[in-house]
Amino acid sequence: MLILVTTPIGNLGDMPPRGVETMQAADVVLCEDTRVTRKLTTRFGIDTRLIPLHDHNEDQMIDGILKRLSEGQTVALVSDAGMPLISDPGYRLVRAVIAAGLDVSGVPGANAALMALQLSGLPTDRFLFTGFAPSKTVGRQKWLAEVADTPASLIFFESPNRLVASLSDMLAVFGNRPASVSRELTKQFEETRRGSLGDLLAHYEQAGAPKGEICICVGGPLPPEPTTEADLDAAILSALKTQTVKSAAADVAQALNLPKRDVYQRAITLRKGE
Repeated sequence: MLILVTTPIGNLGDMPPRGVETMQAADVVLCEDTRVTRKLTTRFGIDTRLIPLHDHNEDQMIDGILKRLSEGQTVALVSDAGMPLISDPGYRLVRAVIAAGLDVSGVPGANAALMALQLSGLPTDRFLFTGFAPSKTVGRQKWLAEVADTPASLIFFESPNRLVASLSDMLAVFGNRPASVSRELTKQFEETRRGSLGDLLAHYEQAGAPKGEICICVGGPLPPEPTTEADLDAAILSALKTQTVKSAAADVAQALNLPKRDVYQRAITLRKGE
């Protein structure tokens, strides 16, 4: 059986007894970096053999792991921190194990994305985890635009050095939505800062890059500002300069998301008053 074991975020927090027992009882433990995971296994007295499995060797490792599983061995999979497969290696292996008809299970634990959402103060009934954004501004803004209209709280991982750039692009693409920045979750210096994207951007521009793993949560689309009568009249009068009443009313109704008939009647009134 392949067992996905969630480890403490940063390998510094507590680990559920079941996770320790699973890793101790496994025939091998697959991990991203043996040097990182050995700190964890040493701390909890786990002496199981560690085998590296990461983005660069996952495809080559799959056949050998499937052979172990088919022989009845138990293989545990951990990432450097947190939940395996969540922005970490393992998806291709799990898919291959399922396709081979072999068993996959898991030992849950703390997850940075969900914990950040819990601490953000944003709605939790619907959310989208997006992982890491592209590193360059053009690609990042295009990528952010793809999720901008998602009616849910958005969760992002980010590196400390790109935090200001990402907040700036989020403000440009999303508008000034409520948001939070969490770092070092479950560790000694755990911190969550809440505010609008503009407030958070201003803070980190002044304070500089924070330390540790970063998780950004952003609220869903802001409700549109109600259209005032003055706004409607201005839009209609502008459209009437180059369009017929019917055409102007149709375009304004679509742009302001208003009933076409109501806009048309107002356009007739304004035309008569000219």
